[in-house]
Amino acid sequence: GGGSLVASVITHDPQVARQVVLGAGAFHGRLYFNDRISQAESTGHGAPLPHMVHGGPGRAGGSEELGGLRGVKHFMQRSAIQGSPDMLSAITGMWVTGAAEHAGPAHPFTRSFDALQIGETLHTDAREVTLADIEHFAEFTGDRFYAHMDAEAAKANPFFPDRVAHGYLLMSFAAGLFVDPSPGPVLANTGLNGLSFQKPVVAGDCLSVQLTVKRKTRRTDAYGEVRWHVALRNQDRDLVAEYELLTMNSYGETKEA
Repeated sequence: GGGSLVASVITHDPQVARQVVLGAGAFHGRLYFNDRISQAESTGHGAPLPHMVHGGPGRAGGSEELGGLRGVKHFMQRSAIQGSPDMLSAITGMWVTGAAEHAGPAHPFTRSFDALQIGETLHTDAREVTLADIEHFAEFTGDRFYAHMDAEAAKANPFFPDRVAHGYLLMSFAAGLFVDPSPGPVLANTGLNGLSFQKPVVAGDCLSVQLTVKRKTRRTDAYGEVRWHVALRNQDRDLVAEYELLTMNSYGETKEA
């Protein structure tokens, strides 16, 4: 038939498995390997795995298993939207980088889920990063990577101009700049997405944060998820780092009320 949807290979030799994949992978949608280690958790030959993109030659909907959400999406209309950041934010209900920002009437961590507006932004004061901060963080955490502790070695690295602040130190300082410490609508920090460091920070640089309400999603009858765009900048307004912060916020009245 020119191939199959799933082919099973029983071997305990990784080199044999590699040879099979390189030689036969193009003729099968999925290669299922099993041995004495994985046998106890075996799903069985041909068991549907709808979240895996695969299919035999000319089979299964253009090489996709038609199961789960993937199968549903084949029957849904999709539209691409092109426009300015402001237009995209208005259409999608999600703040897009470059769209308008506006200050809220109070610190955003004191405002309930319902009170927060998409694009609502807090610009924090600046905090200077000192050499003592870097050394204390290194000793406190045990992270003594040479770029933080050895100026000569750091300068020999093409990425660093001198001893630099730890990325996680910057994130901790950022939280210290934008978090309101009192009990309020923010119930928990549940994670972050897409963290990237754009430019090194050396002693003497001043760090400030732009915190923007990016997206709101109702989760339960008591609280919803707020996604925040967090941008860290230095004294020259150069982007140092950015990420998406996730918090759970109550629907109740704002704290100041």
